[in-house]
Parts: sequence; structure tokens; C-alpha cells
Amino acid sequence: MKNDNTVATALWNDDLAPTTAAQRTWRWYHFAALWVGMVMCIPAYTLSASLIENGMSAWQAVLTVFLANAIVLVPMLLIGHAGTKYGIPYAVLARASFGTTGARLPALMRAIVACGWYGIQTWFGGQMIYTLAGVLLGHPLGGAEIAGLGINGAQFVCFLVFWAIQFWYIVHGMDAIRKLETYTAPLKIVICFVLLGWVYQKAGSFGPILHQPSQFVAGGQKAGQFWSTFWPSLTAMVGFWATLALNIPDFTRFAKTQRDQILGQSVGLPVPMGLLAMLAVIVTSATVVLYGKAIWDPVDLASRMTGAAVLIALLVMLIDTVSVNLAANLVGPAYDFSSLNPKAISYRTGGYITAFIAIAMMPWKILASTQGYIFTWLVGYSALLGPIAGILIVDYYFIRGTRLEVDQLYLEGGKYSYGKGWNKAAILAFAAGVLPNLPGFLNAAFPAAFPGVADGFKLLYTYAWFVGIAISALVYGLAMLGQRTAPAAGAALQQG
Repeated sequence: MKNDNTVATALWNDDLAPTTAAQRTWRWYHFAALWVGMVMCIPAYTLSASLIENGMSAWQAVLTVFLANAIVLVPMLLIGHAGTKYGIPYAVLARASFGTTGARLPALMRAIVACGWYGIQTWFGGQMIYTLAGVLLGHPLGGAEIAGLGINGAQFVCFLVFWAIQFWYIVHGMDAIRKLETYTAPLKIVICFVLLGWVYQKAGSFGPILHQPSQFVAGGQKAGQFWSTFWPSLTAMVGFWATLALNIPDFTRFAKTQRDQILGQSVGLPVPMGLLAMLAVIVTSATVVLYGKAIWDPVDLASRMTGAAVLIALLVMLIDTVSVNLAANLVGPAYDFSSLNPKAISYRTGGYITAFIAIAMMPWKILASTQGYIFTWLVGYSALLGPIAGILIVDYYFIRGTRLEVDQLYLEGGKYSYGKGWNKAAILAFAAGVLPNLPGFLNAAFPAAFPGVADGFKLLYTYAWFVGIAISALVYGLAMLGQRTAPAAGAALQQG
């Protein structure tokens, strides 16, 4: 930035500032590795389970996962463009549409969801250490529950150990995360094929789940109900990465060119996600032969292995969970918290806040109380985040024509301050996108408390992400008619 006034503003710090040419070191293979690293995670592995349990055949489940990720790739590429062109993170990009103060609303919403996921993934990592320690000692760890926590001392210590491992990467910043993703992604691909070979050698076949017919065909338990199950399933699968579809500029701001971010993400997201779903289905199918029941939890499966296999499997999953959690659930909220008070909160401090909130949320209790609603939760927060994506896309492409005055994004009282820092059009569009899905969410999450919701709202909710992004985009576009203005020549810092 060349404007001295910008540097003095309370909306600026070095972490939120546009990236320099020297910082733009990410090539397409870094983005592909980033996505392979994030895709190969325990929650993504188990996604197919929910679809098969709802009646889909193995191949219907795999295709649904692939299609959902091909869909969510579109807003990722569109929103990611701004990060590469101007070098700005999501929390700063949101100022163009929501206002310099109003942008804190979408930033905070994204951050809170990420803190929950960060804690959940940290708990998974701690459980792997807990299991690994039991294998090394020759007997499961145990002990009395700690009053008020609901877990035993060994579980809590293992949770803190895994939390501390991740904390090292928070201290050492984005470059350490990039290196971790780049170096571990090939290892994860190799391990997937090794796992396939292991289950086939042990089971002698890939099991009955692969040959299990869809329950939606004639004679099935849910004959003729495919579409009523498919749409909420597709929405939930889209919702899985709806958070990253918003804060993808936090990564693409480090891209060397637009080609790098577009090619890297296109290669790295939909295909690996579909392949992971296929792997999960095949391996789980083989567990029916090996253990007499379907085991969708990879930690449980690893604990049943013998010899060196269990150690290798758990160590790989530990590395995997670290890389996924840092990339998917740490980078975004670190920038988001920094944007709330840039002068007081740096990116690193934002990461510290995320990590400590994750402990305070006691994720083992979140899982205990919401595990049965994980499907509803995915759809629910996609209904919340979809409208934000719609507003960002319409503002950047149709209102601004991809042209931003970057200096103004850091100025109080500047072009993007609107009325006292809030753009009423964005708030109106956001509310319009969320409200139609609210009755359906309340009925799905709390059916006993909200039993009388009309069928129309329930149906609408099955398309929550699509409904939210479409309504907010339309309302915002109409509300901003006539406000498109060309930026002053030379005002924008454009790269890539």
C-alpha cells in the first residue's frame, strides 16, 4: 500500500495487508496438495456412511459426494479470484459488500463455525494418541472421569498433547502450514492404496456393501423416495466445505497467478473427495467380512489392526488431522479474529484465540450432544454461509466488475464505509437469504419444540445452501442497482 493514511487506520495490520510479490509463492501444485491434505480427513471419510444409512447404494453415495464438491468448487474459484488479484483475505474482501464495520458480522460467523470444527478435529487427534498409547502399552488406557469434564485424565492429557502439536504451527505461521500440506499429501495418497491392499488381502474380497442395492428402487424400503433424500444429502455435502468457499481468499492471496489457484483447486478438490468416498465405501465393505459389521470410523478400524500396521495407520491419521485442522479450521478464523480489531489482534494472535476457544468449547461434549444432528448441522450452517457467498459473488463480479479500490478497504469513512460502516443492502440480503430456511432448520434440529412447521418450509430447507445463495444474490443485486461505479485509475493494487 502506498497510502500513508491507510497504514494509520485502525482497519489495517501487516497480516491483513495485501500480499507482496515476494509473498506469492504458491503454485498450482501447492493448492492441489492443500486440498488433498484437507480432503483426507476423518469427517470426510465418514460422509458416505450417512448417505448409505439413508438408503443410497455405494455408488450413489460416491457420486453424490463428487457432485457436491464439483458444485462448491464454483464459488471457491469465483471468490478465490479476488484473493489472487488483490492479495487480500476474506475478512477484508467482505468489507467491499458489508462495509468496513459490517464485515465483522460474516467474519465472526465464519470464525465461530471454524472454532467448533477446530476443537472437534483436535479431539479426534487426541483420541488417536489415546488409542496409540494403549496399543504401545499393551492395554487400553482408562481411569475415572474428571468432574465437570466428562472424560478421564488420560483422554484430557492426550487432547492437550495434540493441541500443543498444532500450536507449534500456529506460532510458525502460514509457510509452515504450506510445507506440511505439500510434503504430507503424497504420503496420504500412498497410504490410501496401501489400506485398500491390506483389506483386500485380509478379507479376500471387498465385501457386501459394494453389491448392496439402493433402497430407492422397486422393492426397497424407500422405493420412489430418492429425490427427497438426494437433495438434503447434496446440500449437506456442499455444506461440508461451505466454510472454505468463503475464506478461500486467505489462501489464494498467496498464489503466484490466477491459473495456479484455478488449476490447483480444480485438480485438488472434487476428484480426491470422490475418491476418498469410494475408498471409505470399499474399505468399510471389507470390514463386514473381517469383523462381521461395518466399521466407518477409521480410528476404530486402525485399533483393530495388529503389529506395525496399527502404529503406521494411527501415525498417518495423526499427521493427516494436524494438516487438515490447521488449513481448514485455523487459517480462516485467525484472519477473521484479526479483522475484528486489527491494531490489537495479529494473525498469530487470532490463531491463539481460535486454539483457546477450541479448548473452552469442550468439543467432546459438542460431539456427545450433536453427533446425532451432524447431518442437520451441516445443512444448517450451509443455510447461514450460503447467503454470504451469494453477496460476495454478486458484489465482486456484477457490482464491481472485479475492480476494487484496495486502499479504500482499509479506510474508515472511505468508499466502503457506506452508512457508519454498514452496508444496509448486504444486511437486508443476508437476512432475506437466511430467514426462509430458519423454520426448516428449527424443525429439523428441534422437532419436539417446533413440530408445526409447514411442509413448504421443510421442503425449502432441503435446498438450504442453494436457496440462501440464490435469494441473497438476487436481493443484493437489486438493492445495489445504480451503485456500480468505476474505480479511479491506478487506485487498485492488482496482481495475478
